[in-house]
Amino acid sequence: MVLSLERWVGKVAVVTGASSGIGAAIAEFLVDNGITVSPQTPNYNELITLLQVAGVARRSELVEENAKQLSGKPGKLYAIKADITKEEDILNAFKWTEENLGHVHILINNAGVSKENFLRNGDTADWKQTFDVNVMGLCIATREAIKIMSANNINGHIVHINSVLGHKVVPFPGINVYIASKYAVTALTETLRQELTAIDSKIKTTSISPGLVTSGITVLNTGFSDERKNVFKSMPILKAEDIAEAVGYVLSTAENVQINELTITPVGE
Repeated sequence: MVLSLERWVGKVAVVTGASSGIGAAIAEFLVDNGITVSPQTPNYNELITLLQVAGVARRSELVEENAKQLSGKPGKLYAIKADITKEEDILNAFKWTEENLGHVHILINNAGVSKENFLRNGDTADWKQTFDVNVMGLCIATREAIKIMSANNINGHIVHINSVLGHKVVPFPGINVYIASKYAVTALTETLRQELTAIDSKIKTTSISPGLVTSGITVLNTGFSDERKNVFKSMPILKAEDIAEAVGYVLSTAENVQINELTITPVGE
């Protein structure tokens, strides 16, 4: 699927929610398969570390474990402990990345949460956490990445991991505010694109909207009811690696090409 990621040689990517599921798969993809450089490439000896990936997550120990498993790969994964619901943690994550790895060129806003309850009687704290992670954390991380890119004349790429539920409301038990949060991601991606276009910025924005994917907020979520788990079992499903490959695809496009929205569903959905 990937065309070429050579333009990202020697650059830095930030992946939020990198401890498991889609985020871990994206981090692994970027480290393992992101870029191929031949010995004939200019400055080859200076490009041994081809892509540095900052994996941001609350459970940073899982990212560290993944980093050990990826030792010896073309790129390198670093673990950064941060709670995406806390602005200070996000700011510190970008500060550490800037000071230790370099300027951010790629941001993958993957961190997401889904809590099972209902609008008619749901828990306010769960609703707030959903918006804090899925919307506010995404906005703050995006702002910080664009600050760095703009200050350093970087034509970077912001990728939001969205959902097909960011485009349609479906009858699904206990989905509550999750769909609204993903609709917000759809609107935020397009709003950001228009903002960047208005100032003649070459920073790209892409929303990737998967259907059902095996991850910690879907079939692997231990907090879901049996009813919801049974609904999942009856549906076609994607692997996290499928989404990682999609990220590689949008990053591989030429500098004059922007994929605004990419929808991915399992066959039969």
